[in-house]
Amino acid sequence: MTSFVSHTSIDCTNTYELSEWWKKLLGYVDLADDPNDPGDEECMIVDPDGGHRLLFIEVPEGKAVKNRIHLDLRPREGTRDQEVERVRRLGAREVADRRGQYGPGTGWVVFADPEGNEFCVLLSVDERAALARTE
Repeated sequence: MTSFVSHTSIDCTNTYELSEWWKKLLGYVDLADDPNDPGDEECMIVDPDGGHRLLFIEVPEGKAVKNRIHLDLRPREGTRDQEVERVRRLGAREVADRRGQYGPGTGWVVFADPEGNEFCVLLSVDERAALARTE
């Protein structure tokens, strides 16, 4: 017997605002039968293509230390560097630039969302495939 991941939960102080920010970042949507509203203590969003869900849960305390778990994002279209620029325009704060860490064309960029939760932007699937062909 095994389990599967139902959804990924993110603690935050303003569930609606943070879920709206992540919807713009990921292209996720509200659940059809449970739309999110300002003041909700929990807000769920879902990937319309794959079904992955993020649940934002209101908690009284702020983020105090580095995440022990985080999301790694791959661009659906374009390149990692194009996505890095889009993420910056959405207001994410860059935490660390690890591009090129393992040679030309490798690596990722670490960002924090408006409440300080870290996530990484990785190479696209096409970029990874091109890199593998050169190895």
